[in-house]
Amino acid sequence: MNEVDFLVIGSGSGLDVANAAANRGQSVAVVEKGPLGGTCLNRGCIPSKMLLYHADVFETIETAGAFHIDAEITDVDFAEMVREVNEDVSGDADSIRNGLRSSSQHDLYEGEGRFVDERTVELVSGEDEGARIRAETVLIAAGTRPAIPDIDGIDDVDYLTSTEALQLETPPDHLVIVGGGYIAAELGHFFGTFGSDVTIIGRRPNLLPEADEEIAEAFTDRYADRFTVHTGYAATAASESDGSVAVEAHPYEYGDDGGIREDESVTVTGDALLVAAGRTPNTDLLNLDATGVETDERGFVETDEYLRTTAEGVWALGDIVGEYLLKHSANHEAQAVARNLFGDDLQPVDYTAMPFAVFASPEVAGVGAHESELQEAGTEYATRTYRYDQTARGSAMKADGFVKVIIDLEGEIIGCHIIGPEASDLIQEVVVAMKAGSGTVADIRESIHIHPALSEVIQRAFSGQFSRGGHSH
Repeated sequence: MNEVDFLVIGSGSGLDVANAAANRGQSVAVVEKGPLGGTCLNRGCIPSKMLLYHADVFETIETAGAFHIDAEITDVDFAEMVREVNEDVSGDADSIRNGLRSSSQHDLYEGEGRFVDERTVELVSGEDEGARIRAETVLIAAGTRPAIPDIDGIDDVDYLTSTEALQLETPPDHLVIVGGGYIAAELGHFFGTFGSDVTIIGRRPNLLPEADEEIAEAFTDRYADRFTVHTGYAATAASESDGSVAVEAHPYEYGDDGGIREDESVTVTGDALLVAAGRTPNTDLLNLDATGVETDERGFVETDEYLRTTAEGVWALGDIVGEYLLKHSANHEAQAVARNLFGDDLQPVDYTAMPFAVFASPEVAGVGAHESELQEAGTEYATRTYRYDQTARGSAMKADGFVKVIIDLEGEIIGCHIIGPEASDLIQEVVVAMKAGSGTVADIRESIHIHPALSEVIQRAFSGQFSRGGHSH
């Protein structure tokens, strides 16, 4: 058995903590069953956003006629595009692997690790099968995998998850997507841009249910213009024959008296099915029964405010803790764990002003509370929206979209939600104001904004008259 100071399961953001331990002279073991670098690098944000940028370039050329520019796309080498992105990603993963293999302070164990006791892990597969490692401190950063909903016949269908979809070298003629979140939105945009007919089936009334409702409604309307969208429908059965996939879906109602309605249904057929119905934690693969590590009802690891688990000397971070399934959140948590492990005082992880973005078309980004949450809580607030095309730059771009600001009655920023070009960049100013400034509208109102830059849409959204509870304020 190899005994080390620090052991991490997973090689995504957990590597940041492993490196911090190694920099302090600790012996470190890294257990990873897949390519090095975790979900984001290999199966998530990096390959998807690289591919989506190709779609953005295509879309720019395709819409050039609106600016009196006659542009024509004569060819798209889709396969080469996908191969190049995946080769880049694979090269980065290999670089991390080689770095760990050549390090005198890191031991890399490749294969699936399972707990034998509280701080001992055994490799049950892979190159290092049979190896056992015991550590003084263990970090669980083993991530999530695509969730497969309970759909009759799904096991007999050759469906795709986001992992396989990012490697397809030919766009499907007709792609059916089950799920209405950001993965469905992004991959629908990608394949739709390159010629696939796209049908989306989502349980919630709108796509992007994690976004503010007004933004989600606007986004759903846009997608309904581009694709066939069945929101408020739950996929109940799937079948495959002669290269064609059929999905049956029934209306779905949320609430205590809700559920699937059997009285009507739709059946959608296509040549490929993408299941993008969320993520499930990898805790069931770790044999946590051998430890004191507890999980919640969804299977995510339970941690305290410092990211310690219920087992002595065992910490957790990233998607597997289920707080925010975002790479920048995992990186933030890694900083917090390193600080708490090696600093003088424990500090709670601070999730204040955690933003998100959806790299679809249109782009969506947000931070803070949604209006519906405030209404349910009976919180007093005021809102203001401002359209892109009311600014000089937005008008020049013929940009369609808006910024929605939510504040309390003292002027503190509670939330900001954006749909439109460069939303993922525009939200950052608001995040900085909420996190590092006074957190009030004055931070943005009183900052000089370049004219005529697109950032003026943020400044103007935070200036002028707000509406309180639907009434002028």
